[in-house]
Amino acid sequence: MARHALIAGVSGIIGRHLAEHLTATPGWIVTGISRHKHDLPERVNHIAVDLTDDEATKRALAAVKVTDVFITTWLRQETEAENCRVNAGMVRNLLKAVEGKPVGHAALVTGAKHYMGPFEAYAKTKPVTPFREEQPRLPYQNFYYDQEDELFAASERQGFSWSVHRPHTLIGYTVGNQMNMAATLGAYAAICKETGRPFVFPGSPQQYEAAVDITDGRIIAKQLHWAATEPVAGNHAFNIVNGEVFRWSWLWPKLAAHLGVPAADYPGHAQPLEQQMAGMEPVWDKIVAKHRLQTNPLNTVASWWHSDADLGRIIENFNDMTKSRDMGFTAYQNSVRSFTDAFDRFRAANVLP
Repeated sequence: MARHALIAGVSGIIGRHLAEHLTATPGWIVTGISRHKHDLPERVNHIAVDLTDDEATKRALAAVKVTDVFITTWLRQETEAENCRVNAGMVRNLLKAVEGKPVGHAALVTGAKHYMGPFEAYAKTKPVTPFREEQPRLPYQNFYYDQEDELFAASERQGFSWSVHRPHTLIGYTVGNQMNMAATLGAYAAICKETGRPFVFPGSPQQYEAAVDITDGRIIAKQLHWAATEPVAGNHAFNIVNGEVFRWSWLWPKLAAHLGVPAADYPGHAQPLEQQMAGMEPVWDKIVAKHRLQTNPLNTVASWWHSDADLGRIIENFNDMTKSRDMGFTAYQNSVRSFTDAFDRFRAANVLP
């Protein structure tokens, strides 16, 4: 029988890559939810709905008979209390809207802040690396925890299996995402090239030299598919990263070479992108016109704040993958190619020069 996937957040990095993966897999139908319709993969049925509106969500999904739910979306709020209220509410509204449908599995994507704490309490306790799924929750409000609790309650009430997936920094193709480091670094390199600024690693010295990992949109798509179709994976939480660690001091020159800009020597201190790139909108508009790029505003291509948060950490952060490997998930992704493939795809789509 055909499986019908409902992807909440289909326009994001994870949602888009999952949609591409499932539409290329025989036996899957894909419906995607987002507030606005963006450039989506072919063969994706789109529903525009705001998941914060429970009645609108019920109406929008009334005629959709899904078998698998993938929750890959969140909305950033001013405080963690509001993050908890809004984001847990979206999970609750979505799962209530599919009650009574033939849902066999629901997957929730959260992230490594499960181990490091939310922005308001970030790294107040030194995390133990590598992060392992059995580590206890931190003693702080965290919307990931509230989302998980909504998933667990709905699973018990509605009788489906669940999985939770915790990626690290996401790398992949989509436009307009708030957490897109590949697009951000590509735009940064283009502005440096245009203005003669040094393409310098903008983060902290601790992050420059520490062991770190990332998550390719393609590998998390594979794990989401695996967890939905392998009974052994039901009712478990999983880390999901590429499967290797690296240091930015090693990776930065490789990214610079692919982007066609010299890698500047690291100055030994952070130079946040939000400060470096302040007021660069006219420069970006000039680059867009010069290279005949898509007319995307700079703030829809680059997310300076999020890359600053990732690259400015003063703690070590990387993940253990033993749990899912022991269960049979053995996919691996080269991290250099995560970036270079994403850069090439943005260039091919005329998003980056």
